[in-house]
Amino acid sequence: MSTEIDDKNAEITAKSDDALRSLEQSYKILQEETQLLINDRTHLENELRQMRRKVEKLQENIQILKLPPLIVGFLQDKLDSESAIVRSSNGTVFQVGINPLIDPERLKPGTRVALNQDTLSVVEVLSDAWDPMVSGAEVVEKPGVKYEDVAGVDEQLDSVREAVELPLTHPELFTKVGIQPPKGVLLVGPPGCGKTLIAKAVAHHTDATFIRMVGSELAQKYIGEGGRLVRELFSLAVSKAPAIIFLDEIDAIGAKRLDSSTSGDREVQRTLMQLLAELDGFDSLHDVKIIAATNRPDILDDALLRPGRFDRIVEIPLPDDQARKSILEVHLSKMNTKRVKISSLVEKTKGYSGADLKALCVESGMIAIRNKKSYIEQKDLNDACVVIDKKKETGTRLTSSPHALYS
Repeated sequence: MSTEIDDKNAEITAKSDDALRSLEQSYKILQEETQLLINDRTHLENELRQMRRKVEKLQENIQILKLPPLIVGFLQDKLDSESAIVRSSNGTVFQVGINPLIDPERLKPGTRVALNQDTLSVVEVLSDAWDPMVSGAEVVEKPGVKYEDVAGVDEQLDSVREAVELPLTHPELFTKVGIQPPKGVLLVGPPGCGKTLIAKAVAHHTDATFIRMVGSELAQKYIGEGGRLVRELFSLAVSKAPAIIFLDEIDAIGAKRLDSSTSGDREVQRTLMQLLAELDGFDSLHDVKIIAATNRPDILDDALLRPGRFDRIVEIPLPDDQARKSILEVHLSKMNTKRVKISSLVEKTKGYSGADLKALCVESGMIAIRNKKSYIEQKDLNDACVVIDKKKETGTRLTSSPHALYS
């Protein structure tokens, strides 16, 4: 009897242990599921907070977009702490109020400001900025062209160096002697003779910022725009001094002023007068030098050529035999050549400009590549001469006869 009771107790105990283990296992599963739910909740709460922040930012942006646009103007005079005289972007002058939160030290004549569209009151001070056309001009901290890369114009290069490089590197020499160095240099010569190359080389060896602007870019449609670009160009040069301003094709704005002219001509003349004023407005010992280039010196205005503006006029002619030899040596020294006689090329390239000689070397390289060679031979250069001669003849024919293109 006792044995049966013991067996039943053992059976009950075993069932109890199995039930307990099952409950413990279920509890662990529920605990894990609970922890997962808690983690999911935390993650969702974090995402909700981030979404709320994004919504708030978007709502702020929407409110900003709904605000009326601000007018850009310039502060002309500050009357007191609460009012000032401003000039709006359309040229109208107003007396307006000033935002009291603006630092009074920042409000100076000429400061660029933002004006409320309705009240025209000064809302905030804007940072100074140049016109994209000016700031987008070729500005190179240090051009890669060296004096060794400029061949065939040794005398002209020395003349430009005296007028531009020496005042920038050794201004004390002019102070001791008691003279004013030239403010600007005008380079005159046919296209492709190295005018831009000389300017870049001088900028390289003076560690000056090189700012290149084509004269036609300063000829604008609207009244006053050309003069403003000239002012901003010189302002940019002063801020990046020492700097060299290179005005290419200056005859686009520097042509002689005539009595009979259209409204467009008068605007170009106003741009020229602003350029003359800027040339007169800074000290010749200042760290800004002007180099201009043209192939039409005969049409330039006399006021532009008088002493005190472009004091030195440097003529750069087509290279002679020795100059062509020097230019070819510079270009061919950087190329893989074999059995090349430069002296035989000098006679064949009479009338070539420096740009033509560079084109000759490039064309000879293209011929060598076309013939599956990794070097340039004399025959490649001779064949390139024939190609360049044909191009020059075509260019001359089209220039002399405008209808030759259609014949």
